[in-house]
Amino acid sequence: MQSNCRFVNQALPYSYKAMEPYIDIQTMYLHHDKHLQAYIDKLNELIDKSVTLQSMAYEDSENCGFAALIRILKNLNSLPDDLRTAVKNNAGGVFNHWFYFNGLCANPKGKPQGRLADVIDWQFGSFERFQKELTKEALDVFGSGYAWAAADLDGNLQIMQTANQDTPIALGLVPVVCLDVWEHAYYLKHKNLRKNYLPDWFAVVNWDWAQWCYMNPAAFNGKD
Repeated sequence: MQSNCRFVNQALPYSYKAMEPYIDIQTMYLHHDKHLQAYIDKLNELIDKSVTLQSMAYEDSENCGFAALIRILKNLNSLPDDLRTAVKNNAGGVFNHWFYFNGLCANPKGKPQGRLADVIDWQFGSFERFQKELTKEALDVFGSGYAWAAADLDGNLQIMQTANQDTPIALGLVPVVCLDVWEHAYYLKHKNLRKNYLPDWFAVVNWDWAQWCYMNPAAFNGKD
């Protein structure tokens, strides 16, 4: 089956300058239009070459969506060895970037509210302690990767990191917060000083998105 499904780089839900002065306009443009686009292009090339991958990605529409991407990430072990790593890296690159960009907000609330806020207070004692632990995890990522808050099947939050373009999805976890610490996420403004980027990122976190993800774990099961 030749899939008619293509992943496309959807427009950001805000302008490139919306995160100023915390994340600069040029970084947003390069991060979205160049880095993310490269992962999308490569993933589409891989889909064209693999019938197995086409069956995972197939949807009754011209463009592949969120569910197709998660199906791929949840079924990496069913791919041939010579294809699995490339798919993991590129599908992971698409997912992680989509999640990261949705996790930013032009008019942030500053901290979580609702059920997510209650869970954070219960597990970590306060939002400030949660913030401190996530910051430490982000600083401890060696090389390129991400720091996450992710939920298990019981709704318990884990502060964790993934290397390169690995995802919590492959571990059976529900991503809630995604902090990109690849250098291209901050190098134009902060050079190699990752620690200076982290407060800027916290200033524009979309806590409504995080709350939605936490409250809707079924959205990450790969079903349409």
